[in-house]
Amino acid sequence: MGDRSARKCGTHSTPGTTVYLDTANVQKITHYQVNQPTTVYHNVGSCAVKHHYPSPIVSWIEDLSSFGSAPFSHDTEYVDEQSTPSFGQSSASSNNLRDVQMSVRLTDEFMELAKENTSNNLETCGILGASFRDGAYYVTTLIIPKQETTAHSCQAFNEEEIHAILSEQSLYPAGWIHTHPSQTCFLSSIDLHTQYSYQVMLPEAVAIVAAPTDPTRSYGIFRLTDPGGMDVLRECGESGFHTHRETTDGGPIYETCSKVHFNPNLRFEIVDLRSGA
Repeated sequence: MGDRSARKCGTHSTPGTTVYLDTANVQKITHYQVNQPTTVYHNVGSCAVKHHYPSPIVSWIEDLSSFGSAPFSHDTEYVDEQSTPSFGQSSASSNNLRDVQMSVRLTDEFMELAKENTSNNLETCGILGASFRDGAYYVTTLIIPKQETTAHSCQAFNEEEIHAILSEQSLYPAGWIHTHPSQTCFLSSIDLHTQYSYQVMLPEAVAIVAAPTDPTRSYGIFRLTDPGGMDVLRECGESGFHTHRETTDGGPIYETCSKVHFNPNLRFEIVDLRSGA
């Protein structure tokens, strides 16, 4: 992973090319709403929330030097023993978190946008922007930043564009999503540091990993345990792939999120900045 220190962001946003999927070309941003015979969630539209925050850290590099040719290698240089997630349980602090609502279409639409990269074994990353209303966060914007990608790396740049979108729409940086095109569904030690940079700003922030070739799970939604994982990452000054110490309570560093709910009626926007690079 590159330098994890926050870079100062400006306020000017260079326009990027907007993605068009199933709406008229006159629209600059695509809206999605899935209509299904299910419970209707009322008042789930964007709600302006004034919130000032440092620029989110949106760069992560996954060097594959320890993999060789094994597509699902769990070499200890890549996945340290303390980074095994917990499944079916949550840390005590997660019970105090606000719910996070996101569209049932979000991961599928992200994978469609990442399709070309995935077919070429290249990673893709995106940023989640959320509004806050009625005691919950609603992921209403998916930003695909300009990025440099390899089979095991995805580094976003022109970060000021991301900051401008979040600021102009009064959105919280609610986490990030990225693909593991040929690896399993997990958070590497570098991913853990990326997640820490989001979660330290917003405890509800999540890390979504899409792993289409994982035979056991194609995607996962994770967060650092708190205080266990958060303390470990807060004290860790290392970069690149490395192992982490055990958490004080002996529990996992990260866990599967229990506060994320897929909403079939929630609309969201996609802003794809890549073509303007």
